[in-house]
Amino acid sequence: MRSWKFNPVEFDKYPAYEGNDLGVFWSEEKTMVKIWAPSATRIFFRLYREGVGGDVESEHDLEGSENGLWLLELAGDWNGWYYTVQVRDNKGWLLEGPDIYARTTGINGHRGMIFNPADTQPDGWSADEHVLPASPTDMIIYETHIRDFSMSPDSGIEHKGKYLGFTETDTRSPKGVKTGIAHLDEFGVTHVHLLPVADFYTVDENKETPQYNWGYDPLNYNTPEGWYSSNPNDGRVRIRELKQLVKALHDQGIGVILDVVYNHTGLINESYFNQTVPGYFYRQKDDGSFSDASGCGNELASERAMVRKYIIDSLMYWASEYHIDGFRFDLMGVLDIDTMNAIRKSLDTIHPNIFLYGEGWAAGKSPLEKKKRALKRHTLKLDRIASFSDDMRDGLKGSAFDKFSTGFISGHTLQEERLKFSMVGAVKHEQIAYEFVESSKEPWANEAAQCINYVSCHDNYTLFDKLQYSCPEASKVQIERMVRLALGIVITSQGVPFLHAGSEMMRTKGGHHDSYRSPDLLNQIDWSRKSEFHDLFVFTQKCIELRRQHPAFRMSSAKMINEKMRFAAKYIPGIIQYELGEYANGDSWKNIQMLFNGNNYSVELDVPEANWLVVAEDGEINPNGMGRRTTGKVRIHPTSMMILVVED
Repeated sequence: MRSWKFNPVEFDKYPAYEGNDLGVFWSEEKTMVKIWAPSATRIFFRLYREGVGGDVESEHDLEGSENGLWLLELAGDWNGWYYTVQVRDNKGWLLEGPDIYARTTGINGHRGMIFNPADTQPDGWSADEHVLPASPTDMIIYETHIRDFSMSPDSGIEHKGKYLGFTETDTRSPKGVKTGIAHLDEFGVTHVHLLPVADFYTVDENKETPQYNWGYDPLNYNTPEGWYSSNPNDGRVRIRELKQLVKALHDQGIGVILDVVYNHTGLINESYFNQTVPGYFYRQKDDGSFSDASGCGNELASERAMVRKYIIDSLMYWASEYHIDGFRFDLMGVLDIDTMNAIRKSLDTIHPNIFLYGEGWAAGKSPLEKKKRALKRHTLKLDRIASFSDDMRDGLKGSAFDKFSTGFISGHTLQEERLKFSMVGAVKHEQIAYEFVESSKEPWANEAAQCINYVSCHDNYTLFDKLQYSCPEASKVQIERMVRLALGIVITSQGVPFLHAGSEMMRTKGGHHDSYRSPDLLNQIDWSRKSEFHDLFVFTQKCIELRRQHPAFRMSSAKMINEKMRFAAKYIPGIIQYELGEYANGDSWKNIQMLFNGNNYSVELDVPEANWLVVAEDGEINPNGMGRRTTGKVRIHPTSMMILVVED
């Protein structure tokens, strides 16, 4: 019986390889195979006609070489054939499977596929270009899942649950509201964040019966998930259809961000990493067993040379081959700082504006020292990489992990400083009293572009469900006011706003807090709610329009934010008030007064004497003004945002 305990000191002796040609590569004349497996004593390469089933057509020995490499040159045209590798080390034979660099596979990811890349290019692909704003603060990110986006019977989308669902450009619900990609265009977001689309373990691509998973259990990192393709039996189809998705969004001026999971694998002993170089790709505890900072049974050793190289190679492939515009790192706090900065440096060679951000935390203890990990507190050490602001999230609605806790929007005072901290983009600001910031006692961002402001995401309760639990006496109208206030704050704050798909229509998951494998009925976006809560959708849309029209809401440098964003000196419980002054960031408006009331009663506030145009009031907003002016004192309505401007 093979032991799965290791002495990590032994891994330091393994040679590294710096070339960019690991994997299986086709040409008409030959197929080249190059695998890094320094502990191997023999490797077989087997060819199959199909992606699953059938007999081995031929079997070939790889030849050992320097730097831990194993090589094979296979003469002839093998386009469309499937393959496996099987490694033997000094403890015996490991399991058969694709190589870890496989760029596509047969059904369920058990065999790699040799293919001609030209067969995977959709029409117009060569002219497709990245969608990359001048500054990350120009982005408005919209997070969704391939299946959630289109599965609802009222989506009006033909290719439900598939990549191709994003290519249908003029879809509507039975009530006539725009859905799918037409909704995104109407809404005004700049980038779509897709939950994992790399091949994952937990769904059976053979089945059309209902099944579901978010996809945070990676199997083949460089292969698109076949569950979302129209034909998972042909490995080329998933590539082509994912590219069609990317191109369809790019054609609408919308960028594509992939959620990537380089902190752990879905399988442990049976993972393709462990079946190639046992133990090397994972961190170990003192007893030699796998450590688990991911909460999923294992964690990748990103600090090791060939693990770091693998992650970088994988990201470079996605960015170049699929024209991906950004990456969101699941549990980024499990990865090491040096690897994250090396990723940034490598992706800069494709384009320096490819956006990187992640969760600056982990889900368990790691043997890697905290000072070396890409935790939120270490964002200052990261080069143009952003972290999620749980300060904003929990300050607005209460703890994401306590359904009954309340926040600023639900009337909980003493959250003001916590929100001000995120409103400035988590940079150092002389007016923030850090001792009263519950979750961060010091700034953690060099610039606002490193701060992802959000109130909800796929994790935990939807905003609507959370407020139903924490405010059981509140009416649906009152909850909608809270949602408007939360989204208004997220969208107008300095930093990068991030919206959970459906929050603009009071999305519900039936009160479930962890829907990672719940049925479609809970996870799908219910497009009928866009009709039911259309006023909320329009409000959020107008907030986005305001942000996109006015650079005062999109400052990045800490220096400018300190100079142009000044908070009212007087503390009033449940009130946040600040001014964006003197044509901030080149804005056309001279001055902007931002007022937020988290109380369930109105409050009278002082504003400087000026001819203020009211842009937002009492849950309504019009970027061109609401037809009313005021000066001196104003009364802000309960649970609402008020915006006043001096045009020039």
